[in-house]
Amino acid sequence: MSKNNTICWADIPVVDLDRAIRFYSAVLGKDVVKQSGPGFEFGLLPHSDDNVAGCLAKMEDNKPSETGPLVYLSVDGRLDAAITAARDNGGRIMKERHPIGPHGHRAVILDTEGNRIALHSTT
Repeated sequence: MSKNNTICWADIPVVDLDRAIRFYSAVLGKDVVKQSGPGFEFGLLPHSDDNVAGCLAKMEDNKPSETGPLVYLSVDGRLDAAITAARDNGGRIMKERHPIGPHGHRAVILDTEGNRIALHSTT
């Protein structure tokens, strides 16, 4: 986990881990890796070294939501492809691509598990 960012990790709640891994791998254009330990398993989101990251996590006390915190996932340079992948893999587009001032563009989607997620690109 990154120690230099205010946000250092995100658990994205899921109902069906394998379905969520397929969805996020398609949307992010990179493999989400299934990992496990004693009594738990999760899908590790792609990241490098000490970059902020997160995982897809099936937990009894954490459920998908359309109204909780909005997690932004970087799809820099491929926002349109990510929106198409979200649609093609069972997601729903809540807000189409739109500018967010000098910070680039985003789209807000509903993933296959029922989470509202923002996809972000600087272009």
